[in-house]
Amino acid sequence: MNRYPVWKYAIIVVVLLVGLIYALPNFFGEAPAVQVSSAKSTVKIDAGTQTRVTEILKTASLAPDLITLDGNSVRARFATTDDQLKARDTLQRALVPDPNDPPYVVALNLVSRSPSWLSALHAFPMYLGLDLRGGVDFLLQVDMKGAIDKKAESFANDLRSGLRDKSIRGAAVSRNGQTIELRIRDAAAAGPARDLIRDQFPDLAVAESQEGNETKFAVTIKPEAARRLQDAALKQNITTLHNRINELGVAEPVIQQQGLDRIVVQLPGVQDVAKAKDILGRTATLEMRLVDESAEGRAAETGSGPVPFGSEKFLDREGRTVIVKKQVLVTGENLTDAQTGFDSQTQQPKVDLTMDAKGGRIMRDVSRENYRKRMAILLFEKGKGEVLTAPSINGELGNRFQISGAMNVVEANDLALLLRAGSLAAAMEIIQERTIGPSLGADNIQKGFDSVMYGFIAIMVFMCLYYMLFGVFSSIALAVNLLLLVAILSMLQATLTLPGIAAMALAIGVAIDSNVLINERVREELRAGASPQAAIHAGYDRAWGTILDSNVTTLIAGIALLAFGSGPVRGFAVVHCIGIVTSMFSAVFFSRGLVNFWYGRKKKLKSVSIGTVWKPDTDKTVAGAK
Repeated sequence: MNRYPVWKYAIIVVVLLVGLIYALPNFFGEAPAVQVSSAKSTVKIDAGTQTRVTEILKTASLAPDLITLDGNSVRARFATTDDQLKARDTLQRALVPDPNDPPYVVALNLVSRSPSWLSALHAFPMYLGLDLRGGVDFLLQVDMKGAIDKKAESFANDLRSGLRDKSIRGAAVSRNGQTIELRIRDAAAAGPARDLIRDQFPDLAVAESQEGNETKFAVTIKPEAARRLQDAALKQNITTLHNRINELGVAEPVIQQQGLDRIVVQLPGVQDVAKAKDILGRTATLEMRLVDESAEGRAAETGSGPVPFGSEKFLDREGRTVIVKKQVLVTGENLTDAQTGFDSQTQQPKVDLTMDAKGGRIMRDVSRENYRKRMAILLFEKGKGEVLTAPSINGELGNRFQISGAMNVVEANDLALLLRAGSLAAAMEIIQERTIGPSLGADNIQKGFDSVMYGFIAIMVFMCLYYMLFGVFSSIALAVNLLLLVAILSMLQATLTLPGIAAMALAIGVAIDSNVLINERVREELRAGASPQAAIHAGYDRAWGTILDSNVTTLIAGIALLAFGSGPVRGFAVVHCIGIVTSMFSAVFFSRGLVNFWYGRKKKLKSVSIGTVWKPDTDKTVAGAK
């Protein structure tokens, strides 16, 4: 009646073992470390970089506890923060000789002290939030002038297209800063050009003047339109940062506007600080332009002539010069998706791009008019442009095409991540970076953890005194619930905040409530005269319905908090929902396994140790066997 089959005990053992392994890293703590990552897509992080870091530290008489090559970064772990700071300064001087053009990012970090065998099993500690462990605080400056310049260039291109569509001849469009200059030699064309600007460009203000036989229009963006553009740029950048941080997997970030042109980004519990700084700091905007294949352009590529007017000089990944026209065909704003893959012919990594309807239409028109000519795909990072590839147009292009070239898998993934997250409306620069400590203080943190432990101990003492051996079973189940809760949070790499600790304390109360229901139900069966084995069986079976109903209703409330809450409320809801699930396993399945293991093998069981059972019919006490 009260016996588990072997496979159920096997499940319990496996769950306990997995829970112990994944909860264990949280008890080793963290050590100060220095992390070296690539600041450019052309700089590789490999075993050679690890050897170089080792030699630099050895020369400076710094002995790290451990140096590891983790993905695309090298991490050196130290015993004290003093050694960490000395190592950071030493590596910064050796690896970054020019701060204006850094090949590497050298950043402070914290790494787990967990043994390597736990890391090999992908068992990592859970993150702690800003209110517990601290994190990284970035202050970003948005280049509003650059946003206006970019929009002015877009207006200039649209104006050229509009004049061409209206067949207005003799018009020359150029941009001088944020002012677009339109010169018309034919006096008869001045009226249609004026009407075109008034009808199709309501955000532009026009100042008309006469210079000899030419009519000159000085076109500027209206002040109210410029303000709208700046607000939209700030909001788009905040949205893009949200997308990028989501791609990084950072839990509960804080991204908010500060003033008119600044954005605050707080990353709680982040470990890969250098990677976060790199992703946030990169402006990764994509532009497609035609290569200048005129005689002057070819001469400039070979270095035998100046760059022609209307063109610019860029370098590709091999260091070769490419002369491209200034006119931008499409930008990252027209990009809707970017996914990595492998070229079917060369088996090299590639990035498949999908453009919107406007971008696809432009690409089709350009490919028809420039068949067999080269088109350059440029990536702008931190204000510097680089030619990713400059292939010939060998057919009509649409809204889907690919980027391939000298990229490895990591670079292709990073490029797709940045492009998929959305292009920035304006460039940003990190003007302040702070690694901040716990905002509530070490004393409050200790009180938070102590509240869970003291509550846990108090419940254990009460249960053991009131329910005797069944109270011991309940206490063990409660400990298993806490173990599984910590293990699942660690497996999910969730960020634990102070509200999360409060949810842990609540989870303990919910879990022990289920055991109280079971124990009281067993007592009721004993009062009714059932045999001990029958009372145990009926107590668990009949309490299950009540436990399920109460936990499901509580879970619904937790899911609502998770769906509609944000920040600390969401952190509370995550721990709360996981705690409900683990409590149902530990309080019912696991505790019954303990009871069955202890009492199920006894065929002639006369009594159980469940405390004093009161019988109302005789108003006398019947003490259970102890």
